[in-house]
Amino acid sequence: MNFLLDLTFDELDEIVKNAGEAAYRTAQIYSWIAKGAKYSQMSNVPSALKDKLAAEYGDEPIKIIKTLRSSADGTEKFLYSLYDGNVIEGVLMRYKYGNTLCVSTQVGCRMNCAFCASGLDGLVRNLSSGEILGQIVAVNALHGGNTVTNVVLMGSGEPLDNYDNTVKFLQNVSDARGLNISKRNVSLSTCGLCDKIRRLCDEGYTPTLTISLHAPTDEIRKKIMPVAISYKVSEVIEAAKYYFSVTGRRVIFEYSLIDGVNDSFECADRLARLVKGFSCHINLIALNDVRERGLGGTPRQKVNAFKVRLERAGASVTLRRSMGADIEGACGQLRRKHIKAGEET
Repeated sequence: MNFLLDLTFDELDEIVKNAGEAAYRTAQIYSWIAKGAKYSQMSNVPSALKDKLAAEYGDEPIKIIKTLRSSADGTEKFLYSLYDGNVIEGVLMRYKYGNTLCVSTQVGCRMNCAFCASGLDGLVRNLSSGEILGQIVAVNALHGGNTVTNVVLMGSGEPLDNYDNTVKFLQNVSDARGLNISKRNVSLSTCGLCDKIRRLCDEGYTPTLTISLHAPTDEIRKKIMPVAISYKVSEVIEAAKYYFSVTGRRVIFEYSLIDGVNDSFECADRLARLVKGFSCHINLIALNDVRERGLGGTPRQKVNAFKVRLERAGASVTLRRSMGADIEGACGQLRRKHIKAGEET
C-alpha cells in the first residue's frame, strides 16, 4: 500500500502537475502531510485534488495505539499500529538539548543479535520510508508542534538491511519543506553491514554513524552477533574509517557489556587498539534485560573499571545513560509486539 508520506517532494510535485494543478499546491500538501493531517483537514487544497490523492494513497501509514511513560525519567514508549495489522515500538527520550525519538526501520529483524529483543521473531517485513517517517509525524501530532528534534534509527530492525527505504527516509526527514530535521540530528545504527556503510556515504548520505561493535575480536563477536560470520571486525573498522574519510563525521561504536563475555580488561585493551588513530567515540552500554535471551549485564563496578581502562589507553568513551528500562524501552528491548508484566498486546 502507498502513502503520501512515502513520496519525496519531487515525486509529489509530479503527481500534482499531472493532475493539472498549480505548482504551489505541492508545497501546501507536503506541509500538511508533515503535520500528520488527514485529507479532510487540508483546508486550502481543492476537493478534486484531495479526492484524487485519497483514491491512490492511504490517509496515514501508522497510528499510535498505546503509550507508556517511565516513572523514573519521563521516557515515553509508543506502540504503533501499521496498516496490515503489524505493530512496532518506538521511544521518545527527553534531554536538555532536545527530544530524541528512537525509530524502527523493520518489523522484527533478521540480524538476531544475542542481546536484542527485536530479532526474537525474525524479520517480518521492511517498513516503507513513509512508515519510518510516520513514527515522527505521529509523535509530533500527539504532543502538538515539532516535538521531535533528534532522530535515532535504533529501534527494531537493521536500517541498512532496508537500505532503499532508509535512505529515502533520510532524504525526506531533513527536507526543509517538510519536517526539516537537521541532518546532523539524525543518527543511524548498524550492526556493521560494511558494503552498505560504504554505499551510504558514497551516495552522499551523512547521518551520524553508530556501529554496534560489542566485541573486539571475531571469536567473541560471532558468539553474540551472527553478522560477524559475514563481516570481520577488521572489515567493520575499515568501513568506519572510510565513512569518516568521506564524510568527516565522527563514528560512534556501541559496546554493550555482557558479564563474562566481552568485559575483561583484555577486551578493553584490544578495543582501545582497534579504534586508535581515527576520529571515533566508544559508547558503553550497561546491558538491558531481555528475559528470553538469558544474558547478564556486567556489574556496575566492573563497567566503571572497563571505562577507566579505555580512557587510560587514550580512547574517547562515555557510559550511555539508560532511559526507559522500567517500561522495556531501553536499548535492545524494543520488539514487534509490546509485552509488559506478562501481558501481550
